[in-house]
Amino acid sequence: MSRNRPYTTITSRYLWQSHWYNVRQDQLQDDAGHQITYTVIDKPDAVWIVPVTSGGDLVLIDQYRYAIDAWCLEIPSGNVEAAVEPADMAARELREEIGGVATRLDLIADFYTMNGIGTERALIFLALGVELGEPQREITEHITLKPTPVIEALDMARTGQIKDGPSALAILLCEPALRAYVAELES
Repeated sequence: MSRNRPYTTITSRYLWQSHWYNVRQDQLQDDAGHQITYTVIDKPDAVWIVPVTSGGDLVLIDQYRYAIDAWCLEIPSGNVEAAVEPADMAARELREEIGGVATRLDLIADFYTMNGIGTERALIFLALGVELGEPQREITEHITLKPTPVIEALDMARTGQIKDGPSALAILLCEPALRAYVAELES
């Protein structure tokens, strides 16, 4: 069922722009003539990769996040660059952040990360058979690898030990495939 858009955009302007995201302010009008100002964070789509080694460990990363001045358990992730396919971006982020190469990379799900204030869409990939090598991190990435048994990582996501919301949700969305992969490795 199609629904009508409740607003007409009267004006739109960027308040701030950067390499990673932009802040846009729109003047809107509803069908009754009421006007409101809406501020939006324009952010490209991003990939989150749930990497699992051929030995059955889910490779978490412990990454320092300046905005909250804390270390966070996460999975590899990154913005999708213009003209780059999301699967190619996922493979690249896997190589850059953990030095990983997967034998299989599957798109599992997608969702919006902040649909009340922003445009970012998360694309969740499951990377199986990951072999670890030498990472090629950006200078802003301070990361320690934390290979963790899949069942333990699922529990960490479920109990709030993984505080990065998209990472925790990505792991939980991959749960059926993760359990099947672990069962296959154990047989």
